[in-house]
Amino acid sequence: MLLPKGTIVAVADGEKFNLFSNTGDEAHPVLATMPNADIEAVNTGSGASHQNSSANPDGGRAEEDGFAGGIAELLNKRVLEGKVSDLVIIAAPRTLGELRKSYHKKLVDVLRAEIAKDLTGHSMSDIEKAVAAA
Repeated sequence: MLLPKGTIVAVADGEKFNLFSNTGDEAHPVLATMPNADIEAVNTGSGASHQNSSANPDGGRAEEDGFAGGIAELLNKRVLEGKVSDLVIIAAPRTLGELRKSYHKKLVDVLRAEIAKDLTGHSMSDIEKAVAAA
């Protein structure tokens, strides 16, 4: 995939979130780490369908959904403020599904690719390879 200079690459799972910026050229992307963003978990409304019980012992699921909602809120805000004009999102498949529920129309307009992979904690090289292969 060709990645214009300045494209923001967001990498997330249900607990971690990192932002990178392409500082290289379109054909040879070089990702640079951006400062950590504070994510405030939000209730996107989907948490009600994931109540804790003996049948569903995963108590962290609602927290992960709220974290994904917070990520979407941050990305939407940056797009609407004009701080992001090209965006790639790499997220664990379940997190990506939660993110999609909260995309603003303007975010969809600047979204160049979505990659359903958990690459949080992976090397910059792994992330660059996933983007190049998309």
